[in-house]
Amino acid sequence: MLSEQRMKNIVLIGMPGAGKSTMGVILAKALRKKFVDTDLAIQERTGRLLQEIIDTNGPGAFKKIEEETILSHTFHNTVIATGGSVVFSEKAMQHHKSGGAIIYLAISFDEMKRRLRNITTRGIVLVKGESLRGMYDERVPLYEKYADITIDCENEDFEDSVAKVMEELQKLPESVFEKKKVSTTNPGH
Repeated sequence: MLSEQRMKNIVLIGMPGAGKSTMGVILAKALRKKFVDTDLAIQERTGRLLQEIIDTNGPGAFKKIEEETILSHTFHNTVIATGGSVVFSEKAMQHHKSGGAIIYLAISFDEMKRRLRNITTRGIVLVKGESLRGMYDERVPLYEKYADITIDCENEDFEDSVAKVMEELQKLPESVFEKKKVSTTNPGH
């Protein structure tokens, strides 16, 4: 089935430190797809570091820039590594979902904390006063809501996780990969 899905996108979502960017590159090579990191697309578009946007303009403005950046791109045959906060935008997630499969790279809170060494410079969207635990607890249900596939990346190396993703992709029905028309209006009203 992967050959039928060749032109479709694979969108990686998950916590900061889950390995979306690293796994995305490996997955793109394995599936012969292009690779895009939306955090880098935001930096390219704005000419600023993610943390600079958050510190200067605030988390709300960052989320708006993130949404606008995603909505301004149409990808084909691409593995897309998203920023961890993308799930706060229904429009951005529907845009991603319309072009392919959403894969949630799941890690525990303790694993996320262990992996994050540069929290103050990494560009993690935290509302003033919000703890990492609060961020984690708020995001997990959103990742689960949008995911077509969830991959436990807790104690796995990237190669094993990529193998799991490829195995799970083969199990997905083709309907997940059909181009979906997303309506933001309510017909008849």
